[in-house]
Amino acid sequence: MTQGDPRPPPLQHGCDSWWHWSRRHKSPEVLLYARTALFHPNWSHGTAAVRGSRQLNGGVHYWEVQVSQRLFGTAVMFGVCTASARLHANAFVSLVGEDIHGWGLSHKGLVWHGGQGRRYTDPFRENRATTVGVLFDGEAGTLGFYKDAQWLGVAFTGLDTITEPLYPVISSTAAKTKLTLGVTRRAWAGLQDRARHTLLAALPPNPRLLLHALPLPPALRHYLEDDLPPSDTKILPVSAAPPPRHS
Repeated sequence: MTQGDPRPPPLQHGCDSWWHWSRRHKSPEVLLYARTALFHPNWSHGTAAVRGSRQLNGGVHYWEVQVSQRLFGTAVMFGVCTASARLHANAFVSLVGEDIHGWGLSHKGLVWHGGQGRRYTDPFRENRATTVGVLFDGEAGTLGFYKDAQWLGVAFTGLDTITEPLYPVISSTAAKTKLTLGVTRRAWAGLQDRARHTLLAALPPNPRLLLHALPLPPALRHYLEDDLPPSDTKILPVSAAPPPRHS
């Protein structure tokens, strides 16, 4: 995969990954409306962040964040972090990657980890809407980014050695920034995972009610429920095409 190439989103032959911004793990300066995070709704006096609800370790995940036109300030950031990363600072900082607990891309074109920033891509144009894609490969241990469907390249390696749970994260120093979670995809974890998805796609509406009505072992019921989407979302059948590998 060459840097700067326009490409369709990866994991087209994976499946949807049902996660959201966490209402428990966020700064008090973040308000959540469905899939949108509103940062510093009145005035900004520091840096706020919110974690995603999905643990990433070991799998291959891709998600997109749609950025409103209010793209400015010290740092609007995208990346991953552990549960040890702080989600609020009373100062304007590059929060994701300020220490060893985060790996992040700033809209200034820098990537951060361990408190060190380095040039990764051109700065984003401020006050212009954009879409950032995040590709986490827990098998290869890499983290890379897309900007408006262009692959920017691998930003970090070695994440397969991290034993703490890793989560998606976003942060902003700018007042009234809106970051909306878009596409959320993941690769298949194996044949059992694909079979689960196929079974759930064949169920009638309200599959949770059916799963609780059937005499299933609790462990199997919990495994099936773990892949259920929100109640207003339909599970699409598994594509017959084999899942591609990115490079």
